[in-house]
Parts: sequence; structure tokens; C-alpha cells
Amino acid sequence: MSPTGSDARSSLDDATDAILAARAADGDLRAFEVLVRRHGPLMRAYATRILGSNSDSDDVVQETFITAWERLPELQDPAATKAWLMRITSRKAIDRIRARKQDMPLGEWDAPAPESESPHQRAEAASQRERLTRALGTLSEAQRECWTLREIGGHSYAEIAEELDVRPSTVRGLLARARQKLMQEMEEWR
Repeated sequence: MSPTGSDARSSLDDATDAILAARAADGDLRAFEVLVRRHGPLMRAYATRILGSNSDSDDVVQETFITAWERLPELQDPAATKAWLMRITSRKAIDRIRARKQDMPLGEWDAPAPESESPHQRAEAASQRERLTRALGTLSEAQRECWTLREIGGHSYAEIAEELDVRPSTVRGLLARARQKLMQEMEEWR
């Protein structure tokens, strides 16, 4: 007896990212749809944080999934599908920001830059971002995921717990340790 469409779909909903990515790389569109449903909201929130625009973030997520579909056979570690999708999202969002700057009307090229865009401020901000990136690298993967979902994605503790399949109390503990570690690592920027 073969499973019905909804039975097959529910079994795919419960599958790991590694299984879904492997099946999608072999052309299984339903497995890819589960990945889209599972990770699309987080990718959209992340892109919105980077871009500051919902319409641009929707385009970035769509472009990310197109690229992912085309490049899934190249994915070395299917278990790292979420991280891989987030990296593609980040690159696409940055490309979108670069494209915005290139599309600026000529009249705006000579406008004076706000103080926040001065070379000194930009260098300091870049240095802070670099330091934060290094500091995030000192966290465990679980701490980094919790911190990113909360601080960049704006997710609630309950949403993070559901996304990471842990208890909300675990999320609180991971976030507390992540914040403490980041404060120590970023002390010089206070």
C-alpha cells in the first residue's frame, strides 16, 4: 500500500535537513519545498535586517532559493543546509546593497555624506563588525544560533526554542552565556 500525498508530505516534514537536501539534490521538488517552508521565514528576517526593506528581502530570499536549487548537488555537507542557505542569503543581500549604490541618480553623487558616513565613522563601524564577527566565532554553535535568531532575526524565545528543537529554558541559558561571552570579547568597544 503506497502512502497518500499527505502521508508522504508529513514524513518529509519530519525529515532532517540532510535528508531533505540530499533528496532535493536528486531532483525531489517536495523535499525542496519542505526546506523552503522550514528556513524561508528565518532567511527573510535575516535579509530584512541586513537590507531594511521587506520588498528587497523577499527578492533576496527568492534569489537564494533559486541559487540553492541550482547548486544543491555541490553542497558538501547536507547536514549544514541551514548555515549554507544563510550564507547565500547574506551574499545576495550584500549584492543587493551594492546594486543600490550603483543605481544612485547622478544628482545624489555630490550630496555631502552624513557624519555617520565619514571615513572615520565607517572605519570604526567596520572594525566593530569585524570584532563582533570574531567574537561570535568564539561562541558554541548553539549559542551563536540563539544569539543570531534573537538579536538579528528578532525571534522570541519560544520561536527560537521551536526552531532549534530545544526547551525555552535552554534558549535562555544559551543566550545568557552568549551575551556574557560577547560582552567580555567586546569590552574594548564599550
